[in-house]
Amino acid sequence: MTVWGSRVKRCMGPIVYTAPPDGGWGWVVAVSFFLVEVFTYGVIKSLGIFLQDLMGEFGESNSRVSWIISICVFVMAFTAPLASVMTNRFGFQTVVMIGGLLVSIGTIASGFTKSINEMYITIGLVAGLGYCLTFLPTITLLSQYFSHRRSLVTAVASTGESFSVFALAPAFSALRDCIGWRYTLVVIGALQGIIIICGVLLRPIIIRPGPATEKETDGLADKELKALNTEEEYYSKERDSKLAHRYSLSSGESVNSEVQSLHHQEKEMEKDEETEEKDEKQTQTLSPQKLLDFSMLREGSFICYALFGLFATLGFFAPQLYIIELSVNRGVMRHRAAHMLSAMAFAEIFGRLSIGWVLGRKLFRGRKPLVLLGCVVLLCLVLVAFTLVWEFWGLAVCCGFYGFFIGTVSSTHIPMLAEEDVVGIERMSSAVGLYVFIQSFAGLAGPPLGGVLVDLTQNYGSAFYSCAVGMSLGAVFLGLVRPAKRGLLCCSTTRPQSISYYSVCKSETLHLL
Repeated sequence: MTVWGSRVKRCMGPIVYTAPPDGGWGWVVAVSFFLVEVFTYGVIKSLGIFLQDLMGEFGESNSRVSWIISICVFVMAFTAPLASVMTNRFGFQTVVMIGGLLVSIGTIASGFTKSINEMYITIGLVAGLGYCLTFLPTITLLSQYFSHRRSLVTAVASTGESFSVFALAPAFSALRDCIGWRYTLVVIGALQGIIIICGVLLRPIIIRPGPATEKETDGLADKELKALNTEEEYYSKERDSKLAHRYSLSSGESVNSEVQSLHHQEKEMEKDEETEEKDEKQTQTLSPQKLLDFSMLREGSFICYALFGLFATLGFFAPQLYIIELSVNRGVMRHRAAHMLSAMAFAEIFGRLSIGWVLGRKLFRGRKPLVLLGCVVLLCLVLVAFTLVWEFWGLAVCCGFYGFFIGTVSSTHIPMLAEEDVVGIERMSSAVGLYVFIQSFAGLAGPPLGGVLVDLTQNYGSAFYSCAVGMSLGAVFLGLVRPAKRGLLCCSTTRPQSISYYSVCKSETLHLL
């Protein structure tokens, strides 16, 4: 049983590479991220189809119902540091599986709620925490598997969100008409259980200097990695000794030599383990692992980028939430207005694929923040255009442009943290947690702010004004990221020096040469 347990761990445990493979098991992680996107952000954006049902069922206003999405997004972002700490402590697979279970339970429980306050707990708190524990570890791991193809692969995999809005939202809407909104939520929650399977497939990657060969292991630390090899050697030698034992009995030879050989091998194995433990202790003293690295909060580039995410988040969710009601308010038939979300999602797919292709070109590899800035500025103009059009085709065109540019922004703003102009791949795990945590406050305020403006003005276009203002402020801070990285602002950009395992091995290699 122990041998089989070791084999299972080897099959689904971490993989050691000498450099990001730009492929390999990374393709499996990419597919997993696609499915996670479908059942996290895709479902969140599709909840707008239940807006009228919830208002009628519970007799609540727009702003009160909007708090469901608001609390969910806030919890998802506010608990991001917790997701980083848990991932660094327990690993990607365990955390994502727990998150998938919470998402499924929260959504299913929402179908049996009796008040809007209960939905604040089921979707807002329970499912919101689950969304955080599934999305952030998955995108972090995907970024580690790819280097040159990172932008393209991340963009393609992130189309799961758009696919969910484009294909599943109409399907869920039709299902709601057949079985009601409560049982539709139950079906959605059951489908979200797929996230648990995706979590099992998230094999961590370890980058270590050495020969250009791939090696599979079953532990995260040096001690665990070496212990597996030792365990395999032990069982291999044990099998050989048993075969030799049988042969010796059949030939009438004594088995004392085999027994002594086995004892000798065990003693050597114990000595090797003691040596390995000493080496591991030395490595840990040189490179202590941090569950959460706060050093980037002293860097001007990260502060500016975090403020960009804070304000830009105001423009992420309100359009999907209010576009149907805006269309109906301006004379579009409701059944035709429902196609606005599909048009938005379809264009978003092209936006994600386009930005992935553009950022993968050599011409833009050193200018990625500038490309993102251009997309944010154009997105601001589109948000303003929503308030100026009054008929179906004008709104449809705005939805197309909004979907395209929101696709370019939403698929790149988190992976952009891995770029040296912002933080770098080495500290991305902690950076993602802190960045999304700062975003959480805008995620909490965005949808309710739009709902309050709609209730006060009786005009759904008011929500789009708040999105445009937030996105404009985000563009200002995004434009300051590169100057801050080059020390042109007052904020400190110094990065504390630390001795990593890689640098120690590299220096020792140079010393030997």
